[in-house]
Amino acid sequence: MAEKISITKGSKNVFKDLGYSDIEAEEMLAKANLASKINEIIKERKLTQKEAAKILGISQPNVSLLGRGILKEFSLERLMRFLSRLSQNVEIVIHKPRRKNKKEGLLGHISVIYA
Repeated sequence: MAEKISITKGSKNVFKDLGYSDIEAEEMLAKANLASKINEIIKERKLTQKEAAKILGISQPNVSLLGRGILKEFSLERLMRFLSRLSQNVEIVIHKPRRKNKKEGLLGHISVIYA
């Protein structure tokens, strides 16, 4: 007899699903999205880790960390600076929240959008 498996639908943020606070989860997801774009550009340009390190102004071991998604050493600001060094325009847009949280009132969030 087949065993029943329970499935729980997750949110759009895996870090929130893992139990991080809303703010931590959104920052972690934003960092992951920025790092993903950086790694995509490095791959598209067929850069070695040594070449990428020179462009980004970091060590080759840090390029390796970035490539493996180990992002503790990298702030959002630093990741945005890396994108700039890879000839990408980075814009920060601030607008009022579109939804309300019943308990906290207006609820803002952090997101990354590729254009």
